[in-house]
Amino acid sequence: QVQLVESGGGLVQAGDYLRLSCVFSGRNFKNYAVGWCRQAPGKEREYVARILWSGDSGDYADFVKGRFAISRDNAKNTAYLQMNSLKPEDTAVYYCNARTEAANDYWGQGTQVTVSS
Repeated sequence: QVQLVESGGGLVQAGDYLRLSCVFSGRNFKNYAVGWCRQAPGKEREYVARILWSGDSGDYADFVKGRFAISRDNAKNTAYLQMNSLKPEDTAVYYCNARTEAANDYWGQGTQVTVSS
C-alpha cells in the first residue's frame, strides 16, 4: 500500500519561498518517478514538475522553470519542491504523485499554497 503525505504549504507574500515535502510510505520508493501537480480554484489540475528515480535532474512546466526545483532523497523516502519567487498565480493546492514504470499513479491529499500580492 502506497501512501503519500505532503506538507510545507502555507500563506506567503509574493516573492517569498516555500519548500514542500512529500513523504512516501510503501516499498521501493526509488522505483517510482515522483511529481508535483497543482490545482487552483475553478481550474483543472496541472503538471508542475517531475523527477525520475535517479534524482539526477527534473522536468518542469514552463511557468515554473527557473523558480522551482524538484529533488528527492531516496534514503528518506521523501521528495521536495523548492518554490522560489512565488507569485499570486502560484496559489493552488499542490499534490504529490508517485508513478510506477507501469504507469500506476498514487496521489497525496494535497497541501495548500497561498501567495498574496
